[in-house]
Amino acid sequence: MPERIFIGVAWPYANGPLHLGQIAGAYLPADIFARYHRTKGNDVLMVSGSDQHGTPVTLRASKEGKSPGEVVAHYHRGFLDAWEKLGISFDLFTTTGTQNHAQVAHDFFLTLRDKGYIYQDKMPLPYCPDCRRFLPDRYVEGTCPYCSNPRARGDQCDACGKPLNPVDLLDLRCGMCGGAPEIRDSEHFFLRLSAFAEQLKSWVEEKSHWRQNVLNFTLGYLAEGLKDRAITRDIDWGIPVPVPGFDEKRIYVWFEAVIGYLSASKEWAQSSGDSDGWRRFWEGDVKSYYFIGKDNIVFHTLIWPAMLLGYGGLNLPYDVPANEFLTLRGRQLSTSRNWAVWLPGYLERYSPDPLRYMLSINMPETNDADFSWREFVRRNNDELVATYGNLVHRVLTLAFRNFDGCMPSAGDIDSESKALSGKAEATLNAVDGLLYSCHFREAMREAMALAHEANRYLDAKEPWKVINEDRDSAATAISTVFAVIGCLKTALYPFLPFSSEKLHRLCGFAGSVEEGGWTLSVPQSGQRLAPPEPLFAKLDDKVVEEEDKRLEQSVSPVV
Repeated sequence: MPERIFIGVAWPYANGPLHLGQIAGAYLPADIFARYHRTKGNDVLMVSGSDQHGTPVTLRASKEGKSPGEVVAHYHRGFLDAWEKLGISFDLFTTTGTQNHAQVAHDFFLTLRDKGYIYQDKMPLPYCPDCRRFLPDRYVEGTCPYCSNPRARGDQCDACGKPLNPVDLLDLRCGMCGGAPEIRDSEHFFLRLSAFAEQLKSWVEEKSHWRQNVLNFTLGYLAEGLKDRAITRDIDWGIPVPVPGFDEKRIYVWFEAVIGYLSASKEWAQSSGDSDGWRRFWEGDVKSYYFIGKDNIVFHTLIWPAMLLGYGGLNLPYDVPANEFLTLRGRQLSTSRNWAVWLPGYLERYSPDPLRYMLSINMPETNDADFSWREFVRRNNDELVATYGNLVHRVLTLAFRNFDGCMPSAGDIDSESKALSGKAEATLNAVDGLLYSCHFREAMREAMALAHEANRYLDAKEPWKVINEDRDSAATAISTVFAVIGCLKTALYPFLPFSSEKLHRLCGFAGSVEEGGWTLSVPQSGQRLAPPEPLFAKLDDKVVEEEDKRLEQSVSPVV
């Protein structure tokens, strides 16, 4: 019986091009998971979109001398182009600027307000006399009261991950003019998060399948006590508050952005011709996964679940497999601080699968992981090209040249060949289990271990030498390695879709890997093969020097 799988992926702010930290943190693992489940025959919906509201966008607009709408349009187009080139297979990637999203956000807001979970109150906020305005969270900087990070923002500390309010910061300063703001009262709406404390605690404590870092962080936050949070802001860019008298305020971006998972599902259903189709991914027997970076954990393990509980009738998250950070020379990648390897630049110069491989084999699932161009080149050349690619190319070439371009018939199966064929079956099953439980790095390593073993087998059998003396023995060795290739073609498809589809064609199959299902697909005896082509290209060592120089020159992220 096929499963129903909903995949919500973090909404990137449309304030700059995508960087590798975002890809490793949320988008690549989500795509791996979606491709895996589709290949298994499960019913999958993966959605996200450009987060076009909030201060990151208005700050970028101010720096570029453009309107927020112009900034959003530019970067949203860039996101769509990047997803296509990198192979991130969203069912829908929309924006928070649609009328549909505004309607769903208003419905959520008013429903929670009618049930008493949203209330009106005053809150102290920084006001800059020089700028003559209340300062939204990201217009405020200061020292984190929890970890003493001197560069914390008014919404969150990137160093320790704690969500903050602007008045929590020490040594407050205006992010625009650098002056010291005053604290004044402003009228706002609040989410009664405290009302869900016990319910959320019981729910979280049952999540034994969550990653330990996600579970520990969430339980630690609960132990400190849930506090009500303001859900409106003094800003003129965003979704209007659907209550008279609040024309100059907007719904806070973190509140309406998570509602985007639901609004995107409804938009997808409308575009699919079944306006109620979204319900099968939000009601009943469905598992909901949210792929995010660790800086967004609390919003998806506590705040969004509280909102769903208050609204009623919709499924809570099944899992939130948040990744740690990808770093660059030990520093967190950041759009606002212009410290990153930018995805559009990478895709202009290199193929997508080597990056997908590098970020998968080194995925920051439980600890931060550092990216370096030297390691990227090494893994491409020593692992993709020399281990996996060479294995495939050797066997395809042997079969194509020596068996009239067709798959050979195996002779007698010896114990070594039988063992390797069994290992291929076992590896496909192992990768299946690991992907199902969101252990992506380990799944990739399991598959590559099989490639290493197949190379050792091939070197021992030397079919290129024995083929003139014992054609059947050579055919058996080649056929056995084709079983390995059949496993790897499927097992690596979620990670390396472009090369897997190429290999599918080279093996003489029609259609796609996904259509073939989660199987060890080996060409039948006599099946015609395509002329062999390398799966991957070796990179010159000068790439390291060129890319390190590019980084040191601090290329602007504006593209």
